[in-house]
Amino acid sequence: MNGQNEPIHSFPPAESADEDGVVFVGGRIDVQTMLKAYKSGIFPWPCEFDDGTWELLWCSPEPRSILEFSDFHVSSRLTRRIKRNEFEFTWNTCFEQVVFECSRPRGSGDGVWITEELLDAFSKLHAEGHAYSVEAWQDGQLAGGVFGIVIGDFYSGESMFHHRPDASKAALVELVQNLTEQGVNWLDIQQPSEHMTKMGAIEISREDFLARLEKLQKN
Repeated sequence: MNGQNEPIHSFPPAESADEDGVVFVGGRIDVQTMLKAYKSGIFPWPCEFDDGTWELLWCSPEPRSILEFSDFHVSSRLTRRIKRNEFEFTWNTCFEQVVFECSRPRGSGDGVWITEELLDAFSKLHAEGHAYSVEAWQDGQLAGGVFGIVIGDFYSGESMFHHRPDASKAALVELVQNLTEQGVNWLDIQQPSEHMTKMGAIEISREDFLARLEKLQKN
């Protein structure tokens, strides 16, 4: 399972993940490896341990969290704020800034998973058209945003941030509306969070997720 810092020529099957959802440990983070991983239902997760050491984990959790757009819930308060045009939205105007903001600890004791190496890899994926960002602005300032990975018809939401209330949620609404218009009907969010659950995220089995992913790649 451990590949240290060597190139990853192929991943073990996602179904071979251990009880923590870890498929592989080590390897390098580069564009081709990242694409290979996401196409296989696997994503990178750099992890810092108590002794200060780091391991690069490649994960396919059981269960998997997704957002079905048919179940997407937007509060009436947020809907009103969006209708009042309290936010302005852009796409891919400051991708690296959005990822950097997402990489910051959210509070005391919070860990960091977006390392400089991973930020660089996301930026290269963006340059090749495989990563996106949605920005929410207020008063000319970046108020919040969301970024993720796109491969064909597959969309993954990696992380989101806000500097002002509701800004990240508003950016997510913009993302979902845009993808819905493109005929996309669900978003991979990998692991659950309280606020995403409130907005309609659900958990499905790894088997179900991989079947969905395979269907998208056949289209």
